[in-house]
Amino acid sequence: MPISMPNSPAKQRSGDGSETPAKGLHLLVAEDHEFQRGMMVQMLENLGAKSIHEAEDGRSALEIIRELGHPFDIIVTDIDMPGMDGMSLIRSLGEASSGAALIITSGLDRSLLDTIETMSAAYGMRLLGTVEKPPTQERFADLISLYWRAKPNPERFKPAREIFSLDEIIEGLQNDQFEPFYQPKIDLKTGRVKGAEALARWRHPRDGIVMPYAFLGLLEENSEISELTWTMLARSARDCQEWRNAGLDLDVAVNLSVKQLADPGISDAITWQVTNQGLEPRHMTLEITESAAMTNVGRVLENLTRLRIKGFGLSIDDYGTGYSSMQQLTRIPFTELKIDQSFVMHAAHQESSRMILESSLDMARKLGVVSVAEGVETRDDLNLVRECGCDLAQGFFIARPMPSTDLPDWVRDYS
Repeated sequence: MPISMPNSPAKQRSGDGSETPAKGLHLLVAEDHEFQRGMMVQMLENLGAKSIHEAEDGRSALEIIRELGHPFDIIVTDIDMPGMDGMSLIRSLGEASSGAALIITSGLDRSLLDTIETMSAAYGMRLLGTVEKPPTQERFADLISLYWRAKPNPERFKPAREIFSLDEIIEGLQNDQFEPFYQPKIDLKTGRVKGAEALARWRHPRDGIVMPYAFLGLLEENSEISELTWTMLARSARDCQEWRNAGLDLDVAVNLSVKQLADPGISDAITWQVTNQGLEPRHMTLEITESAAMTNVGRVLENLTRLRIKGFGLSIDDYGTGYSSMQQLTRIPFTELKIDQSFVMHAAHQESSRMILESSLDMARKLGVVSVAEGVETRDDLNLVRECGCDLAQGFFIARPMPSTDLPDWVRDYS
């Protein structure tokens, strides 16, 4: 069977267009074994794919992507291939922000596949799941159906049109171009919208909405994050108070920078910034990462304790990705445990992720704190975290981040 090689025309196969899960989709299959590749292509044709391209390894797959100049909807890749293997291909796709969803095919042990699934998420790839060899058409159909249940969020993969300098970012802050977008959080027992997390966005006059990866790291590296933090705190507090004045019983969550938590006066400054907007601290939760809580422990714990005394909620964000021990966590006066999306997104199909999810929820219950699952992207994810006894959930399946003016109507429609 012909293979798409570098510097050669790409081999394309068209599906029959019938009503099947892959209808209208452009797929790429990277597999070095010709018979296996042909069998998978046939299965995908039977599922109605609009087009299927073939590659014998990762390098050939990247060459096809460059030749065609348009994105694929789904890339199916083996892991163990000569030349560029599947892991290198996944890394390259993630670094290029390809936007394609991913299906991994392999005969490796389940534990290794679980690790590769986690690696794929770390590279920013939207992983639909794995197909263990020999593959079946039914398994492909199940995974492709996930593509339609939670189509990729364009924001996640859209790169900034240029690299912004630190001076440009600071100028944007001075010109009041930064604002919070809000991702709702729902109560899994009642279905009620409890609040929203504030996520920084740059409303650039030329490039439109710019995502955090284009500015957050540069501000952190140059110790210029304070201005953005004050902007987010003030605007989030003001927006939340406006929602409450309009009759919506909502709270708001805002992320705090690691570097600011060691500042002796930070608790008073945060309190002033929030109360100056008319919002009571009890309606705001401050999210910090595990690593932040373990740096400059004395000062950080002092500030966090002061903030709790003033009424703020405290959330351990991205739980499970740091290096905290149970003893360290019990020292922090937190009120909420937020489980990292990498575990939530894979828990329905990955045993190790489900075990971490369940143990984290069990710990939250025993500590008497609220549990939050982030990264809920499919109905299966939502059902699972509800069945496991999680308190709150957020993710693209529920709602994508939105401007403050859109949230009240969304809440009323959802309710």
